[in-house]
Amino acid sequence: MRDSSAAIDVTFFAVSGDGDDLVERLRRDDATALGQVYDAHHEDLRAFARRLLGDDASAEDLVQDTFLALSDALKNYRGDAPLKSFIIGIAANRARHHVRAAIRRRAAHERGGVANDVERAPSSTPEDRASRRELAESLTRALDALPFDQRVAIVLCEVEERTAAEAGRIVGAPEATIRTRVFHAKKKLRELLKSEGEER
Repeated sequence: MRDSSAAIDVTFFAVSGDGDDLVERLRRDDATALGQVYDAHHEDLRAFARRLLGDDASAEDLVQDTFLALSDALKNYRGDAPLKSFIIGIAANRARHHVRAAIRRRAAHERGGVANDVERAPSSTPEDRASRRELAESLTRALDALPFDQRVAIVLCEVEERTAAEAGRIVGAPEATIRTRVFHAKKKLRELLKSEGEER
Protein backbone atom coordinates (compact mmCIF):
# COMPACT_ATOMS: atom_id res chain seq x y z
CA MET A 1 0.00 0.00 0.00
CA ARG A 2 1.31 3.43 -0.92
CA ASP A 3 2.01 5.96 1.85
CA SER A 4 -0.75 8.57 1.77
CA SER A 5 1.72 11.33 2.72
CA ALA A 6 3.45 10.74 -0.62
CA ALA A 7 0.22 11.46 -2.49
CA ILE A 8 0.24 12.75 -6.04
CA ASP A 9 0.78 16.49 -6.35
CA VAL A 10 -2.51 17.51 -7.95
CA THR A 11 -1.28 20.96 -9.03
CA PHE A 12 1.60 19.35 -10.86
CA PHE A 13 -0.68 17.17 -12.96
CA ALA A 14 -3.32 19.88 -13.36
CA VAL A 15 -0.67 22.11 -14.90
CA SER A 16 0.91 19.49 -17.11
CA GLY A 17 -1.89 17.12 -18.00
CA ASP A 18 0.76 14.40 -18.19
CA GLY A 19 3.24 14.40 -15.28
CA ASP A 20 5.79 12.02 -16.78
CA ASP A 21 5.80 13.97 -20.02
CA LEU A 22 6.36 17.26 -18.19
CA VAL A 23 9.27 15.85 -16.19
CA GLU A 24 10.85 14.48 -19.37
CA ARG A 25 10.42 17.86 -21.05
CA LEU A 26 12.04 19.52 -18.02
CA ARG A 27 14.95 17.10 -18.26
CA ARG A 28 15.40 18.19 -21.88
CA ASP A 29 15.49 21.87 -20.78
CA ASP A 30 12.14 22.67 -22.41
CA ALA A 31 11.53 26.34 -21.58
CA THR A 32 7.74 25.97 -21.83
CA ALA A 33 7.76 23.10 -19.32
CA LEU A 34 9.95 25.14 -16.97
CA GLY A 35 7.50 28.04 -17.30
CA GLN A 36 4.59 25.76 -16.41
CA VAL A 37 6.37 24.44 -13.33
CA TYR A 38 7.48 27.95 -12.35
CA ASP A 39 3.90 29.24 -12.60
CA ALA A 40 2.55 26.31 -10.58
CA HIS A 41 5.15 26.31 -7.79
CA HIS A 42 6.77 29.76 -7.63
CA GLU A 43 4.43 31.11 -4.96
CA ASP A 44 4.84 28.15 -2.57
CA LEU A 45 8.60 28.05 -3.12
CA ARG A 46 8.92 31.78 -2.50
CA ALA A 47 6.87 31.51 0.70
CA PHE A 48 9.17 28.73 1.96
CA ALA A 49 12.27 30.75 1.00
CA ARG A 50 10.92 33.89 2.70
CA ARG A 51 10.22 31.97 5.90
CA LEU A 52 13.62 30.31 5.82
CA LEU A 53 15.69 33.36 4.94
CA GLY A 54 13.72 36.17 6.58
CA ASP A 55 13.78 38.72 3.77
CA ASP A 56 12.27 39.17 0.33
CA ALA A 57 15.45 39.84 -1.65
CA SER A 58 17.23 36.73 -0.38
CA ALA A 59 14.08 34.67 -0.90
CA GLU A 60 13.81 35.73 -4.53
CA ASP A 61 17.50 34.95 -5.08
CA LEU A 62 16.95 31.45 -3.71
CA VAL A 63 13.86 30.93 -5.89
CA GLN A 64 15.78 31.89 -9.02
CA ASP A 65 18.74 29.71 -7.99
CA THR A 66 16.41 26.76 -7.40
CA PHE A 67 14.67 27.01 -10.76
CA LEU A 68 18.02 27.40 -12.53
CA ALA A 69 19.19 24.17 -10.86
CA LEU A 70 15.98 22.24 -11.53
CA SER A 71 16.85 20.56 -14.83
CA ASP A 72 20.17 19.23 -13.47
CA ALA A 73 18.58 18.11 -10.21
CA LEU A 74 15.82 16.22 -12.03
CA LYS A 75 18.19 13.36 -12.80
CA ASN A 76 17.67 12.44 -9.11
CA TYR A 77 13.85 12.74 -9.25
CA ARG A 78 12.24 9.30 -9.08
CA GLY A 79 8.64 10.47 -8.93
CA ASP A 80 7.96 8.97 -5.49
CA ALA A 81 7.21 12.39 -3.98
CA PRO A 82 5.30 15.38 -5.33
CA LEU A 83 7.31 17.61 -7.64
CA LYS A 84 6.63 20.55 -5.32
CA SER A 85 8.31 18.71 -2.42
CA PHE A 86 11.25 17.86 -4.68
CA ILE A 87 11.62 21.54 -5.69
CA ILE A 88 11.48 22.69 -2.05
CA GLY A 89 14.15 20.07 -1.30
CA ILE A 90 16.37 21.62 -3.97
CA ALA A 91 15.83 25.02 -2.34
CA ALA A 92 16.63 23.65 1.13
CA ASN A 93 19.86 22.12 -0.19
CA ARG A 94 20.89 25.31 -1.99
CA ALA A 95 19.86 27.67 0.83
CA ARG A 96 22.96 27.39 3.01
CA HIS A 97 24.86 30.28 1.40
CA HIS A 98 21.63 32.26 0.95
CA VAL A 99 21.06 32.10 4.73
CA ARG A 100 24.51 33.56 5.35
CA ALA A 101 23.88 36.30 2.78
CA ALA A 102 20.50 37.13 4.33
CA ILE A 103 22.09 37.44 7.79
CA ARG A 104 24.76 39.77 6.39
CA ARG A 105 22.12 41.82 4.56
CA ARG A 106 20.02 42.21 7.71
CA ALA A 107 23.07 43.29 9.71
CA ALA A 108 23.89 45.91 7.06
CA HIS A 109 20.28 47.15 7.05
CA GLU A 110 20.28 47.43 10.84
CA ARG A 111 23.51 49.45 10.75
CA GLY A 112 22.08 51.66 8.00
CA GLY A 113 18.64 52.04 9.56
CA VAL A 114 16.81 50.64 6.53
CA ALA A 115 13.08 50.05 7.11
CA ASN A 116 12.00 46.43 7.12
CA ASP A 117 8.72 44.86 5.96
CA VAL A 118 7.11 45.25 9.39
CA GLU A 119 7.75 48.99 9.41
CA ARG A 120 6.19 49.35 5.97
CA ALA A 121 3.10 47.29 6.89
CA PRO A 122 -0.07 49.24 7.61
CA SER A 123 -0.98 49.31 11.28
CA SER A 124 -3.41 51.04 13.55
CA THR A 125 -0.84 52.76 15.78
CA PRO A 126 2.89 53.46 15.94
CA GLU A 127 3.00 51.32 19.09
CA ASP A 128 1.59 48.33 17.16
CA ARG A 129 4.23 48.79 14.45
CA ALA A 130 6.99 49.05 17.03
CA SER A 131 5.77 45.97 18.87
CA ARG A 132 5.50 43.91 15.66
CA ARG A 133 8.91 45.12 14.51
CA GLU A 134 10.48 44.18 17.84
CA LEU A 135 8.91 40.71 17.78
CA ALA A 136 9.91 40.10 14.14
CA GLU A 137 13.48 41.22 14.85
CA SER A 138 13.70 38.96 17.92
CA LEU A 139 12.41 35.95 16.01
CA THR A 140 14.71 36.61 13.07
CA ARG A 141 17.75 36.96 15.33
CA ALA A 142 16.82 33.73 17.10
CA LEU A 143 16.40 31.90 13.76
CA ASP A 144 19.73 33.33 12.58
CA ALA A 145 21.41 31.77 15.62
CA LEU A 146 20.17 28.25 14.82
CA PRO A 147 22.36 25.75 12.99
CA PHE A 148 21.25 25.53 9.35
CA ASP A 149 19.72 22.03 9.55
CA GLN A 150 17.67 22.99 12.61
CA ARG A 151 16.54 26.18 10.91
CA VAL A 152 15.28 24.24 7.87
CA ALA A 153 13.53 21.67 10.08
CA ILE A 154 11.77 24.28 12.21
CA VAL A 155 10.58 26.23 9.15
CA LEU A 156 9.29 23.09 7.41
CA CYS A 157 7.62 21.53 10.46
CA GLU A 158 6.49 24.45 12.60
CA VAL A 159 6.04 27.34 10.20
CA GLU A 160 4.84 25.42 7.14
CA GLU A 161 3.19 22.73 9.31
CA ARG A 162 4.60 19.76 7.42
CA THR A 163 4.98 16.38 9.09
CA ALA A 164 8.42 15.19 10.09
CA ALA A 165 8.09 12.44 7.48
CA GLU A 166 7.38 14.96 4.70
CA ALA A 167 10.17 17.27 5.86
CA GLY A 168 12.50 14.26 5.90
CA ARG A 169 11.63 13.42 2.30
CA ILE A 170 12.23 17.04 1.30
CA VAL A 171 15.69 17.29 2.84
CA GLY A 172 16.69 13.64 2.47
CA ALA A 173 16.88 12.84 6.18
CA PRO A 174 15.17 10.21 8.35
CA GLU A 175 11.97 11.26 10.11
CA ALA A 176 13.60 10.72 13.53
CA THR A 177 16.43 13.08 12.57
CA ILE A 178 13.92 15.78 11.63
CA ARG A 179 12.10 15.32 14.95
CA THR A 180 15.42 15.65 16.80
CA ARG A 181 16.34 18.79 14.87
CA VAL A 182 12.95 20.36 15.62
CA PHE A 183 13.26 19.45 19.31
CA HIS A 184 16.70 21.05 19.61
CA ALA A 185 15.65 24.07 17.52
CA LYS A 186 12.63 24.74 19.76
CA LYS A 187 14.77 24.39 22.87
CA LYS A 188 17.38 26.81 21.51
CA LEU A 189 14.73 29.28 20.29
CA ARG A 190 13.10 29.31 23.75
CA GLU A 191 16.49 29.95 25.38
CA LEU A 192 17.40 32.69 22.93
CA LEU A 193 14.05 34.47 23.18
CA LYS A 194 14.05 34.17 26.97
CA SER A 195 17.55 35.61 27.29
CA GLU A 196 16.69 38.41 24.87
CA GLY A 197 13.58 39.20 26.92
CA GLU A 198 15.64 39.36 30.10
CA GLU A 199 18.09 41.78 28.47
CA ARG A 200 15.32 44.29 27.73
